[in-house]
Formats: sequence, C-alpha cells, structure tokens
Amino acid sequence: MASYYVNDNAQSNGDHEVHAGTCSFLPEAKNRTYLGEHTGCATAVVKARTIYSDVDGCYWCSPSCHKS
Repeated sequence: MASYYVNDNAQSNGDHEVHAGTCSFLPEAKNRTYLGEHTGCATAVVKARTIYSDVDGCYWCSPSCHKS
C-alpha cells in the first residue's frame, strides 16, 4: 500500500493530479490533500473524485491512471 495525494491546484486543463507519496512531482504539503493508503492509483483517483470532479493520475508516478 502507498500513500496518495491530490494536487489542490488544478493544471491548465482543469485536472487535479493524483500522486503517490514517493513521486518526484509531489506538490508541496500546503498544496495537496491526503487521499489515504491505496493499493494503486485507481482507488486513489476514485477517492480524489469525491473532492474534485476533474481528476487525472500523474504521468510519472501513476501512468495507468493518466488520461491526458
């Protein structure tokens, strides 16, 4: 299991990216919301969608959940 976070700052396309806690592109603590421990990005993305409607997985740490 890994810790996952969602970036509170949307990208230019409006998506809020989901990152694993070990990601090199993890936002600063003040700019992210903890999503809990997950076995993979798919359930973390589902959790993030309860906070933000437009969510995407990080290209680098969650490529299987990255759509755009």
